[in-house]
Amino acid sequence: MSYEPPTPPADLATEIVNTLNGSSPEQLRDVATYAESLAEHKERESRLEESADQDDVKEQPDEFPDDVPAKATITIKNINENRYYYWQWRDGDQVKSKYKSPVNPNE
Repeated sequence: MSYEPPTPPADLATEIVNTLNGSSPEQLRDVATYAESLAEHKERESRLEESADQDDVKEQPDEFPDDVPAKATITIKNINENRYYYWQWRDGDQVKSKYKSPVNPNE
């Protein structure tokens, strides 16, 4: 390990670098843990949005139940080795689901 302080990324804002430089080792470890968790969360949200967008293109049913928005898609969920259809849609920052029916293995 070098005795020189690390060089911050060029695109990291100066105020963030200054705050980190003034932080204790314990705070820096907490920030690192939080930053990693936040990055994973944002990547997961991005994948969900991308998946929802792709599902919209693949499958748009003709009729929707009254409490399911027209932007909903049908997804299959595996629960206790059983497969079920669910309506699924994004509502703000949340992904909502509503039970539709069991998957018929003969389809």
